[in-house]
Amino acid sequence: MAAHPIVRLETLALIGIGGFAGSNLRYFALGLFSDVQAVLLVNVLGCFALGFLVYEAEYAGLVAGRSRTVFTTGFLSSLTTYSTFAIQSALAADPLALVAIVAANYGLGFTAVLASRELARRLRDDDATPAAGGEAA
Repeated sequence: MAAHPIVRLETLALIGIGGFAGSNLRYFALGLFSDVQAVLLVNVLGCFALGFLVYEAEYAGLVAGRSRTVFTTGFLSSLTTYSTFAIQSALAADPLALVAIVAANYGLGFTAVLASRELARRLRDDDATPAAGGEAA
């Protein structure tokens, strides 16, 4: 059943608010750390949060689908920044810096997803069956 246009409009507005918050938090991080450190930090935290929300939906289903959409599509997509990571990688003058930037973003990001999956698993009751629908629910 399709959502009423007002509900869709409300969801779009909430995604916009989440995007505003995420992009401003990233900008704040850029003021506290070097550009490379700030991008690494927001990308790893974003991977952790996104992984948690995806696996939480699969294992426990406590976060409502619309809330998950607002956080993932709005907040986290604006917090994380693949484009800046790509530019930093392309502009790295030292090959060792290039390898470090790429390895840190991908390695720590993947590790964050695995850690968040474990956290989401702990929310699930041992007797509970997985929530229907997973991420798309």
